[in-house]
Amino acid sequence: MSNVKSLRRLKIRHTIRRKISGTAQKPRLAIFRSNTDIYAQLIDDSKGVTIAAASSKDKDIKAQSGTKSEKSKLVGAALARKAGELNVKDVVFDRGGYLYHGRVKAVAEGAREGGLQF
Repeated sequence: MSNVKSLRRLKIRHTIRRKISGTAQKPRLAIFRSNTDIYAQLIDDSKGVTIAAASSKDKDIKAQSGTKSEKSKLVGAALARKAGELNVKDVVFDRGGYLYHGRVKAVAEGAREGGLQF
């Protein structure tokens, strides 16, 4: 039997993806959350390419001490910094079926503080 929680997240994720899509001017900020780490990417769906990515496994973030939520905020800030170098200001936020709470919210706040708008 499949895990009910993960099936529910997949259904929500597909509903979200039907509604939003990223372009070169306004890429999609996609979040993936594992038990230990969090990953964020800027994706241009028209070409199907990842423009920039950041995760809690990056050396500078992994070296920081703190909770997973604090590291998630650093991931958002790092992604915003990379987006700034590529002259990307506006993004579409894709929470990936996760609730907008905790680590997912921390990534969004870090990205907003870094200069991304969504």
